[in-house]
Amino acid sequence: MSFRFRLTKNHLVSLIQNHLVSYPSPINLNYAWSFGSLAGIALVIQIVTGIILAMHYVPHVDYAFNSIEHVMRNINHGWFFRYAHANGASMFFIVTYCHIFRGLYYGSYIYPRQILWCTGVVIMLLMMATAFIGYVLPWGQMSFWGATVITSMVTVIPVAGQTIVEWFWGGYVVGNSTLNRMFSLHFILPFAIAGVVIVHLILLHKVGSNNPLGVDDVDVIPFYPYFFVKDLFALYIFLLVFAIIVFFFPERFRSSR
Repeated sequence: MSFRFRLTKNHLVSLIQNHLVSYPSPINLNYAWSFGSLAGIALVIQIVTGIILAMHYVPHVDYAFNSIEHVMRNINHGWFFRYAHANGASMFFIVTYCHIFRGLYYGSYIYPRQILWCTGVVIMLLMMATAFIGYVLPWGQMSFWGATVITSMVTVIPVAGQTIVEWFWGGYVVGNSTLNRMFSLHFILPFAIAGVVIVHLILLHKVGSNNPLGVDDVDVIPFYPYFFVKDLFALYIFLLVFAIIVFFFPERFRSSR
C-alpha cells in the first residue's frame, strides 16, 4: 500500500512537472493565449456555483421560480452565488469567443491541430446547449416561451421530429416533465464539457501550442514561471471585471430572470 501511494504521488508530481511546470511553450506567445486558461477558470466557477444553487433549486413548475427567490432572499450569500452563476455564463462565453477568435486569426485550426480545433467546437456546442437549458430553469414567461419555441424547431427533422419533441417534452406541451429533463441535462452537461476539456488539453499538449508566427520551429521556454505569471495577471483582470459586474451591474447581461 505504501509503495502504491508513493507511485501515485510520483506520477502526480511527474504529471504536473511535465504538463504545467516545464511544459515547452513558444517564446513569443502573447496575452491572447491566456483566454484558454480563463475559459477553464470560468468553467470551474460555473460548476461550483451551479452545484451550490442546485442544492436549493426545485425543478417543478409550481416551485421553480419561488425556489430562486428563496435563494436570493433567504439563503446566506445566495444572491452572490446566483449572480455569479448567471453572469459567469456571459463571462464564460466572452472569453471563449475571444479564444476562438484568436484561433481563427492565428490559424490554430490547420494541420496538425485540426482535431484539437474540432474538440473546441464540440465544447462550444455543449456550452450553447447548457446555457439555453439554464435560461429555462427560472421558469418565467421568457423561460417558458423560449423553451417552447426553441425545442419546437426540432420538428423540422423529417419523420421523427415531432416524436423527438414530444419525448423531450414528456407530453404534448412544455410542462413539468420538460423542466425536470432540462434540470437534469443542465446539471450533467457541465461535467461532459469538463471531460471534453480534458481531451482538448491532452491534444494540445500532444501537438503543442500555436504561436503568432504560425510556425513550429520557434524557441520554447518552460511554461512556469513565464507564462504562468502572464496567465495569473490575466486572471486578476478577469476576476476584477467579473466582480464589478456581479456587485454593481448584476442585471446588465440578463434580459430576464
